Amino acid sequence: MTQVFGLRRLYDWVLSWARTPYGSIALFLLAFAESSFFPIPPDVLLMALALSIPARAFRYALLAAAGSVLGGIFGYLLGYALWGALESFFYAYVPGFSPDGFAQVQALFAQYDFWVVFSAGFTPIPYKIITVGSGVFHVNPVIFVIASAVSRSLRFFLVAWFIYHFGPPVRVWIEKYFNLLTIIFLILLIGGVWVVKYLF
Repeated sequence: MTQVFGLRRLYDWVLSWARTPYGSIALFLLAFAESSFFPIPPDVLLMALALSIPARAFRYALLAAAGSVLGGIFGYLLGYALWGALESFFYAYVPGFSPDGFAQVQALFAQYDFWVVFSAGFTPIPYKIITVGSGVFHVNPVIFVIASAVSRSLRFFLVAWFIYHFGPPVRVWIEKYFNLLTIIFLILLIGGVWVVKYLF
């Protein structure tokens, strides 16, 4: 219960930046931090800022994508160079990290490196686990950056597009159904790639 209350306070603190002149900077830094250790996704602040000034929705999406990809690279470097020193800290204090989970991530990387990064970047799968894990398991850095850039940009620009075109009423819909929408989109995308690969 204490942890849930703490996350709620953190969530409210993140949203409070939308009412300040530093909302854009906060969005960039939040997207950066969430890619390696911070528990609150940048989508919440992106939505608040885009709703306050819809004309800037795509600019905010670009800031979120840039911060997230750079943060992902930072997470990659943490995993690549400092995992031995930071492992116990991540397992103890960063939500989503566990030895069992990391073992599953390693197995997935062995088969689907690009798609693992892309899936985590676009869907509700914790992106931070994949960024740090990519470094720990030495995923090709070029593949990592490309998959991160494409998936994070798609995610944030999709949010911006909905808000730009539909305004405040869409916020409740996004908060309720966005995760499901991204999963369905990913399934369709992978299915399309499979069809192209094996039928043509």
